[in-house]
Amino acid sequence: MIDRNNPPRGVRNNNPGNLRHGSPWEGLAAAQTDSAFCTFVRDEDGLRALAKVLLKYERDGLNTVRGILNKYAPDTENDTEGYIAHVAARIGVAPGAPISVKDNLEPLMRAIVDHENGRGWADHYAPATYAAAIRRAKGMA
Repeated sequence: MIDRNNPPRGVRNNNPGNLRHGSPWEGLAAAQTDSAFCTFVRDEDGLRALAKVLLKYERDGLNTVRGILNKYAPDTENDTEGYIAHVAARIGVAPGAPISVKDNLEPLMRAIVDHENGRGWADHYAPATYAAAIRRAKGMA
């Protein structure tokens, strides 16, 4: 069960993918109060940025959970193998099996959000918020 009175850093920052500073994302808050991770104006902006990252990885040829997460969550600061196992199990694929990121974007995002913030936090965001973020990431909004 999630504690809405004490949300994790990614949720507080409207950045459920815990994206680090570096890209001039649409929807960044004017005041960046976290020294390591981006702060977004709205949840949808942070989810859109996560979707954009994942879609870019696919364009760059990363089309397995293992390939995606080796880049997204390098083992210099993560238990990448544990992360890979968790996400692959959540979306129901083998870690090295090719997937269409574009066609599996929401389940992939939900698995990453839960891993980054703790079990249950993916459901903190309404399905309509994921849908809007994905439409914007794909340039359809």
